[in-house]
Amino acid sequence: MTEKETTFTIIIGDGPYTAERPFTMLRFAYTALLEDFKINIFLVEDGIFVGKKNQDPSTYDNIGKWMKDVLSEGGNVKACGVCMKARGVSEDELIDGIKKTTMNALVEMCDEADKVLFS
Repeated sequence: MTEKETTFTIIIGDGPYTAERPFTMLRFAYTALLEDFKINIFLVEDGIFVGKKNQDPSTYDNIGKWMKDVLSEGGNVKACGVCMKARGVSEDELIDGIKKTTMNALVEMCDEADKVLFS
Protein backbone atom coordinates (compact mmCIF):
# COMPACT_ATOMS: atom_id res chain seq x y z
CA MET A 1 0.00 0.00 0.00
CA THR A 2 1.12 3.54 -0.58
CA GLU A 3 0.94 6.52 1.75
CA LYS A 4 -0.09 8.85 -1.06
CA GLU A 5 -2.19 7.77 -3.98
CA THR A 6 0.17 7.07 -6.86
CA THR A 7 -1.16 7.36 -10.40
CA PHE A 8 0.12 5.17 -13.22
CA THR A 9 -0.68 6.06 -16.83
CA ILE A 10 -0.33 3.06 -19.12
CA ILE A 11 -0.19 3.55 -22.89
CA ILE A 12 -1.00 0.38 -24.83
CA GLY A 13 0.06 0.44 -28.47
CA ASP A 14 0.28 -3.29 -29.23
CA GLY A 15 -2.76 -5.22 -30.36
CA PRO A 16 -4.14 -8.14 -28.36
CA TYR A 17 -3.12 -11.71 -29.14
CA THR A 18 -0.04 -10.66 -31.15
CA ALA A 19 2.21 -9.79 -28.20
CA GLU A 20 1.98 -10.43 -24.48
CA ARG A 21 2.45 -6.77 -23.53
CA PRO A 22 -1.25 -5.79 -23.46
CA PHE A 23 -2.02 -8.82 -21.28
CA THR A 24 0.87 -7.99 -18.94
CA MET A 25 -0.12 -4.31 -18.71
CA LEU A 26 -3.74 -5.19 -17.90
CA ARG A 27 -2.63 -7.65 -15.20
CA PHE A 28 -0.37 -4.92 -13.79
CA ALA A 29 -3.20 -2.37 -13.90
CA TYR A 30 -5.66 -4.71 -12.19
CA THR A 31 -3.15 -5.61 -9.47
CA ALA A 32 -2.30 -1.94 -8.91
CA LEU A 33 -5.99 -1.04 -8.59
CA LEU A 34 -6.44 -3.77 -5.97
CA GLU A 35 -3.55 -2.18 -4.07
CA ASP A 36 -5.21 1.27 -4.15
CA PHE A 37 -3.18 2.85 -6.94
CA LYS A 38 -4.93 5.02 -9.53
CA ILE A 39 -4.78 3.75 -13.12
CA ASN A 40 -5.21 5.58 -16.42
CA ILE A 41 -4.98 3.58 -19.65
CA PHE A 42 -4.74 5.12 -23.10
CA LEU A 43 -5.25 2.83 -26.10
CA VAL A 44 -3.35 3.97 -29.18
CA GLU A 45 -2.31 2.46 -32.53
CA ASP A 46 -3.30 -1.25 -32.67
CA GLY A 47 -3.85 -1.09 -28.91
CA ILE A 48 -7.37 0.14 -29.61
CA PHE A 49 -8.28 -3.49 -30.40
CA VAL A 50 -7.55 -4.30 -26.73
CA GLY A 51 -10.74 -2.36 -25.96
CA LYS A 52 -13.03 -4.09 -28.48
CA LYS A 53 -16.19 -5.82 -27.30
CA ASN A 54 -16.96 -9.50 -27.88
CA GLN A 55 -13.43 -10.89 -27.78
CA ASP A 56 -13.49 -14.69 -27.79
CA PRO A 57 -9.99 -16.11 -28.22
CA SER A 58 -9.67 -19.87 -28.23
CA THR A 59 -6.01 -20.22 -27.24
CA TYR A 60 -5.22 -17.06 -25.26
CA ASP A 61 -6.35 -15.49 -22.01
CA ASN A 62 -9.25 -13.15 -22.84
CA ILE A 63 -7.90 -9.57 -22.96
CA GLY A 64 -11.46 -8.21 -23.03
CA LYS A 65 -12.19 -9.88 -19.68
CA TRP A 66 -9.08 -8.30 -18.17
CA MET A 67 -10.13 -4.90 -19.53
CA LYS A 68 -13.59 -5.29 -17.95
CA ASP A 69 -11.92 -6.22 -14.64
CA VAL A 70 -9.78 -3.07 -14.79
CA LEU A 71 -12.82 -0.94 -15.53
CA SER A 72 -14.83 -2.56 -12.73
CA GLU A 73 -12.09 -1.67 -10.23
CA GLY A 74 -12.15 2.00 -11.27
CA GLY A 75 -9.58 2.16 -14.05
CA ASN A 76 -9.89 5.17 -16.34
CA VAL A 77 -9.62 3.94 -19.95
CA LYS A 78 -9.63 6.06 -23.09
CA ALA A 79 -9.00 5.28 -26.76
CA CYS A 80 -7.41 7.46 -29.44
CA GLY A 81 -10.13 8.59 -31.85
CA VAL A 82 -7.70 9.10 -34.75
CA CYS A 83 -6.38 5.54 -34.32
CA MET A 84 -9.94 4.21 -34.15
CA LYS A 85 -10.94 6.02 -37.34
CA ALA A 86 -7.85 4.76 -39.19
CA ARG A 87 -8.73 1.18 -38.25
CA GLY A 88 -12.48 1.43 -38.84
CA VAL A 89 -13.42 0.97 -35.18
CA SER A 90 -16.46 2.87 -33.93
CA GLU A 91 -17.11 3.95 -30.36
CA ASP A 92 -20.02 1.50 -29.99
CA GLU A 93 -17.57 -1.35 -30.67
CA LEU A 94 -15.62 -0.50 -27.52
CA ILE A 95 -16.18 -2.20 -24.18
CA ASP A 96 -18.59 -0.17 -22.05
CA GLY A 97 -16.70 2.37 -19.99
CA ILE A 98 -13.98 3.12 -22.56
CA LYS A 99 -14.21 6.63 -23.95
CA LYS A 100 -13.08 7.78 -27.39
CA THR A 101 -10.86 10.85 -27.07
CA THR A 102 -7.94 12.84 -28.45
CA MET A 103 -4.23 13.18 -27.73
CA ASN A 104 -5.13 16.05 -25.39
CA ALA A 105 -6.49 13.45 -22.97
CA LEU A 106 -3.22 11.52 -23.15
CA VAL A 107 -1.28 14.69 -22.35
CA GLU A 108 -3.55 15.23 -19.31
CA MET A 109 -3.15 11.60 -18.21
CA CYS A 110 0.64 11.84 -18.44
CA ASP A 111 0.69 15.20 -16.67
CA GLU A 112 -1.26 13.85 -13.69
CA ALA A 113 0.68 10.58 -13.57
CA ASP A 114 3.50 9.82 -11.16
CA LYS A 115 4.71 7.12 -13.56
CA VAL A 116 4.05 6.49 -17.27
CA LEU A 117 4.42 3.06 -18.86
CA PHE A 118 4.29 2.42 -22.62
CA SER A 119 3.83 -1.01 -24.10
